[in-house]
Amino acid sequence: MHSAFRDRNIVLGVTGSIAAYKACELASRLVEYGANVTAVLTRSASQMIGPASLTAITGRPVITGLFDESQNPEIEHISVATNAHLFLIAPATANILAKAARGAADDWLSTALLATRAPILFAPAMNTNMYTHPATQVNLDILRARGCRFVGPESGRLACRTIGPGRLAETQSILEAVIPLTNDRHDLAGRQVVLTSGPTHEPIDPVRFIGNRSSGKMGRAIAMELLARGATVSAVVGPHSEPMPKGVRVIPVQTAAEMAETAVNLAQEADVFIGCAAVADYRAESANPTKRKRDGKGLLLKLVENPDVIGLVGAVKREGQVVVGFAAETDQLLANARQKLEKKHLDLIVANEVGVPDSGFGTDTLRAAILDGNGAAPELRLLPKEKLAEELADRISTLLSTARSGAKGRIAREVNN
Repeated sequence: MHSAFRDRNIVLGVTGSIAAYKACELASRLVEYGANVTAVLTRSASQMIGPASLTAITGRPVITGLFDESQNPEIEHISVATNAHLFLIAPATANILAKAARGAADDWLSTALLATRAPILFAPAMNTNMYTHPATQVNLDILRARGCRFVGPESGRLACRTIGPGRLAETQSILEAVIPLTNDRHDLAGRQVVLTSGPTHEPIDPVRFIGNRSSGKMGRAIAMELLARGATVSAVVGPHSEPMPKGVRVIPVQTAAEMAETAVNLAQEADVFIGCAAVADYRAESANPTKRKRDGKGLLLKLVENPDVIGLVGAVKREGQVVVGFAAETDQLLANARQKLEKKHLDLIVANEVGVPDSGFGTDTLRAAILDGNGAAPELRLLPKEKLAEELADRISTLLSTARSGAKGRIAREVNN
C-alpha cells in the first residue's frame, strides 16, 4: 500500500454504531501498512466491541474514557491530539457528528477533536432516517465548512432493515480517503492531470465486441498516487475497469473513438496527460445492428484501425505539458517502447511486459521500466503497481519543475533584453 501510512500517528475513533466491529479490520490494515494506531472507544462503542481486540491489533492501550486508571501522560488526550497526523472516526454516529459540530467535549474523543489540529476524517454509519434528518445534514455542512473530510456513507440495505444511505464505507474506500490526508508530498498540488485507463470495447453486434484483458488496476494506482500528491485528476475510463478512487472525476467511455474524442478535448487544458488505457487498435468496419447468428459458414470481419489516442495528444502537445504513454509488449520491450516514445512525441513511456503470469493485465505487479528522451536503457524490474505509480509521479514532478524553471528563466531573459 501507499507510503503515506508509514510511521503516521493515526487516532482511530470508534463510536457506537452497529458497524463498530468493522473497526478491527480497519485498524489491522492501518497497522499492516505501517501506521501507529491509537484506538479510542466511546462508551457506546465499548458495548459493541471489547478493547482487548483493538489492543491486540494495534499493540497499544485502547482509550475508553477521560479518567481511565491505565491512562498515562503518553496517551493523555492533549498529547495524543497534538502528535496525531490524522483523526479517523470510523464508524461515526449522528451523535459524534452533532458533538463535533457544536464543540461539545464530554468524553475523551469529543475533547480530543477540539484539541487537535490534525486533519479529521469521518466515516458516517447510521440509520437512513438519522442520516437524512435535517439536523444531521446541518451538522455535516458545519463540519465540512470547518475543513473536516468525509468518506461515505454508502447506500444499501442496513442492519435496521432500511434501504438507503447510512452504511459504513468499505475498508478500502476509507484507506484511500486517508492517503491524501497523511501524505507529506504535495508536489503536484494545483496540477491538472488527465488519465486514460482500462480497455475499450469495439462492437461487432449488440452482444459481441473486440476487447482485451485490461483491468484498469494500473490506472487506478496512478490516479491514487496523483491524488495523494495534490493533483486534480480526470480519468477517461473504459468498460469493466477497476473503480477509480474517490475524488477522481470519471468520464466513462466504451470505444476507442469515444476515448480519443474525450481525451483530446480534456488534454487541451491539462498539465499532464497519461495514456494508460489499453486501447483496441482495431474495430469492425461496420457493427451489425442485430445479433449475428451462427450459420455454419463462420464469420469474416473486416477490421479497420482505431484512432491513436496517445499519438493524437502527443502531436498537439503544448510547451511545458507532460505527455506519458504506456507500451504493453510481449517481445523487444525496450526497443518497441523507445520507438513509440519518439514517434508519438512523448516525454515518458512505461515499457511493460504482458503475457506472463506476474506482469500485465489483471495482475498486482508489473515488469516494467520508465524511458525518457535521453536515450538511456533502464533495467526492467518487477514492481507492485503502486510502487511503479509512485516512481512515475516522481518523474512527472521533476519534468514539471524543470519546465517551470525554464519558463521563469526565459521570461527573465526577455525582460532583461
